[in-house]
Order: sequence, then C-alpha cells, then structure tokens
Amino acid sequence: MKNRVRLCRWIAAGAVAAVMASVGVVTSASGAQGPPPGGPQHIFYIMMENQSFSEVIGNTADAPFINQLASQYNLATNFHGVTHPSLPNYLAAISGDFQGIWDDCKAGPAVTCPPEEFVPGSGDGTDGNYLTAEQIASASSTPHWFGGQNLVDQLEAHGLSWKAYMENLPSPGSTVEYAPGIVQGHNIKLYAQKHDPFMYFSDIRSDPARMQKIVPFEGNFADDLKSGRVPNFSFISPNQCHDMHGISADAAGFINLPACATTDGAIQLGDQWLKQTVNEIMSSSVWQNGNSEIIIPWDENDYSTDLSGGPGSPVGVDGQVLGGGLAPLLVITSEESGPITNNTLLDHYTTLKAIQQMWHLGCLANTCDINNTAQFMNLFGVSQNQH
Repeated sequence: MKNRVRLCRWIAAGAVAAVMASVGVVTSASGAQGPPPGGPQHIFYIMMENQSFSEVIGNTADAPFINQLASQYNLATNFHGVTHPSLPNYLAAISGDFQGIWDDCKAGPAVTCPPEEFVPGSGDGTDGNYLTAEQIASASSTPHWFGGQNLVDQLEAHGLSWKAYMENLPSPGSTVEYAPGIVQGHNIKLYAQKHDPFMYFSDIRSDPARMQKIVPFEGNFADDLKSGRVPNFSFISPNQCHDMHGISADAAGFINLPACATTDGAIQLGDQWLKQTVNEIMSSSVWQNGNSEIIIPWDENDYSTDLSGGPGSPVGVDGQVLGGGLAPLLVITSEESGPITNNTLLDHYTTLKAIQQMWHLGCLANTCDINNTAQFMNLFGVSQNQH
C-alpha cells in the first residue's frame, strides 16, 4: 500500500511538472524546497568497485550479505560500466558524461593523461587497438578539470541538499590524490581521488562551501544518521579495501589486512563493510520514518568478462564497444516490498537518469537521450506503466 501511494504521488508530481513546463512556468531555485511529492526524501549512493556480476551475485561464500540483499530487494542483471577504468565511470555517475577520458589521473587544470585502457600494452582485458586516433588525441589533451554541469548543480538548483562521504579522506575538502600516503616507506592508498568525482569539476573545486561538503566518512556519516541531519543525496565512497578494489600486497600487509590484496578477500571485506553500513542506514530513524533509497552500483567489472557496455558506452575502432563490462547494481527502497529483477540494458547514465526523474531535476548530457525509463524505474520503486 505504501508503495502504491508513493507511485500515485510520483506520477501526479510528474504530471504537474509537465503541465507547468508546457505553459512556460519555471519554478525558481529559491522557491524549491526539498524533494517533490512521491520522490524519495533521501538517496544513499554507495559506489563499489571492480567486480563482475558473476563474481559477486551467486557468490554466497564471499558475499553472503550482498546476495541476501539481491534476494530480498531489487537487482539489475544487465548493468554495465560505461567504460574503463574507474574515473570515467565516477564522472559519468554525477555528470552524465565520462568526459572522453580513459585514465585514473588526479584532478587539475593542467593535468592531462593519455588513455590507460583500450590501447596496446594496457596489460589487461582491454589490451588492443580499440581507440581511434581521434579518441586518443582528444583524451590525451583533455585537462582533468571539467566545466560542465553536474548533479550538484541540479540538486542545489532544486533546493536539495547533498554531501559526499569519502572513507579515509584526511579532512573536509582535502585535495590529496591518495591517503594516508607514504607511511614508513609504504604507499598506502586507501582514499583515492579517482573515486571522488566531485574533485574534478571546476564549479565545485572553486567553491569553498561546496568543498566543505566533501567529508571523511569516518564519524561524519554515523553522526549525521544519529542526529537526523542526513542530506537528501549522500554519495559514499568506501576506501579501496572496503569497495572491493584492493590495494598492493605490500600496503595490505603493512596495515595488517592481507585479504585486501586478493580477489576473494576484497569481496569478503566489501561484503562485511556493506553489511555494517547498510544495516546502520536501515536501523536509523531517517530510514524507518521516511521514504529513502540505497543505490549500490559497481563502477565496472575487473576485465574478467567481455568489454560489453551499456546504452551510453563509447564506440571505437571498427565498431568495438568500449564498455566497462557486466557488473552488479542493487537498489533497496524503504517502501518497496520486492524482490524485483530487471534485465534492461543499463549503465551509470540510466542510474543518474532515475535519480533525476524521481526528483524532477531535468537531464545532463547523455541522460537527455534516455527515453526508455518505463523499462527500469521499477528498480527504484516506481512504475510508469501503472496508475
């Protein structure tokens, strides 16, 4: 019943917005207050890392909690990374554009990097002549300082609050590339800027107030949950031992976490971290007394399967899809009975589109070309085919 009420409110709100748009009525940012009726009050977006669908879903030995979620809530079975490696997927997730790069370099107006993937010598499943000469030239000369609109701009324009919680970030607004960094001769890369897409957009980096909303996960997230001061949109990046990415064997051994350097160990650590964090969210008054969602995508797979992509993946030489491979996507909604399994071809653009549609934010770049929302909105507790 709760989900049906939410559905009707969501449809009604969308209808009103459509009528207002058709007659030229624009709601000012100053007049917008919080989520529209029927949309979630809070979205918790937790980005995981570098595992294929089959390495996680069905792997009850290493990921029992995740598989429990998959059996109880909403699971996408045809979700893909937009491309490889990590950074362009994070950029795609908050801007609707992978920004034409194929690297994990740090942010900066003078930082340019040649592609790390889809070129000979990459040393992984993307090793080949897949990028066109034009793509290589463009990517190699693109500063990692992007000026286009992003999700933060949309949220603030609609009166919605946001915060980015980054595990092991040294301090609010810190611009370090890795942390804690060199410790007694060991390079410990727990926080990684490449997993913090907010650092790459000039209108965020140039705004001190916005930078103060990019905070360490430790302490801040738990405190905000307990106090009820949770923003409408929470972007959460676990550290590289908790997001299933993993770190070097030397670094993992030094911090007494050798499992972090192995595939199965990284999956186990990520599953345990998700269990603690998701349970913390779901036991909070914010979750229990309101309408909220937890969206858990993996940025890409680990190259263990083909280079298939989603609807927005770029295309290279001879029509080769430069995708990020099949990966998991889970959605938990506080008002959804579940479970729902959806096999629509999806990627980070369609996930961003779902957020934009639930909150009537408009579109950004590639999300403006997505017209099949009726096929996947049920993952997010909304069906446009029912009234």
